[in-house]
Amino acid sequence: MNDPVNRTMLLVDIEKFSDRDDVEQAFLRRMLYDVVDRTMERAGIDETLRLRADQGDSVMEFIDPNVPVPQVLRSVISELPAQLKAVNRMASRGAQMRLRTVVASGFIALDERGVWVGGDLNHACRLLDADLLRAALRERPGDVALCVSQSVWTGIVRHHHLGIPAEEFHEVTLASKNGPLPAWLLGPVPASGQAAPSPGASGPAPTPVPDASGERPGPAGGTEAGPSGGGSASTSASAPAAGPAPAAAPAPAAPPPAGIHFTGGAPAFGGSLVMGNQHGVSGGRVDGDVVMGSVGGPPRPGRAADGHAPADATPEQDAPSPDDRQPPGTGEAGPR
Repeated sequence: MNDPVNRTMLLVDIEKFSDRDDVEQAFLRRMLYDVVDRTMERAGIDETLRLRADQGDSVMEFIDPNVPVPQVLRSVISELPAQLKAVNRMASRGAQMRLRTVVASGFIALDERGVWVGGDLNHACRLLDADLLRAALRERPGDVALCVSQSVWTGIVRHHHLGIPAEEFHEVTLASKNGPLPAWLLGPVPASGQAAPSPGASGPAPTPVPDASGERPGPAGGTEAGPSGGGSASTSASAPAAGPAPAAAPAPAAPPPAGIHFTGGAPAFGGSLVMGNQHGVSGGRVDGDVVMGSVGGPPRPGRAADGHAPADATPEQDAPSPDDRQPPGTGEAGPR
């Protein structure tokens, strides 16, 4: 293999070439050569300053590095569409053609079989075959779609040379079997999008955002408890279990049944708690000392300090006062 040489590369491909029959394909190849030759001649690029490689439905021109790259770009941007339009207007509908074009630069070498090889050439070929460039040509009214490599953009296009509208180039990422390729497309970006995802790339699933109740959407449309643990966890019946269910919050204790329960000690109730004095307890069982009455206050006339009548009290003295009487069942102690 010969030593690599630096060249400006112009690649031109016919759209839907394989959809034509053999007669149309042969005619389109002749038309393509004529259009490229006239474009190079009008740009002042003699055929001795370029090498050609035939790829059937496409042609590759390797231009001498002494030819300024802006000169090549201006011819592709303005002269190539003009030459193609002149040919298409004289051809039948089935013989008209549209072109995808790439301008790149890099090193190439000629191997023992007379084939041009090189990593920079492979890169340019992938740009030419990218789906995004195909979509750009398909979605625009003109007959030419142009894409330039990153190196051509950096070294030439972005500097606004005469006849090169840098503001009309858009940065794109083209998908290829070797991963995403950066490039710059002349004209509007197709509706299929500007950036192409790298093969097999997938980002992490977004984290559900808890709502005001502390719950977040479950995996199948249900809800699950948020970080605070509030609420009960629930998911759709068809969703697989993602892990052990969180422990259920303890149920609130049921309120105790009505009544008074004594477990020992010596409770004392003032009259304000039981609406007056009581002299007995009905129903249930009471353990310990129970004193009902005006505890802590002055005893009733004729009564001892503990509220009981003296042993020699008459029945009238032992009878409850009117204030001590209250409806049956009030102040009763419930069963233990």
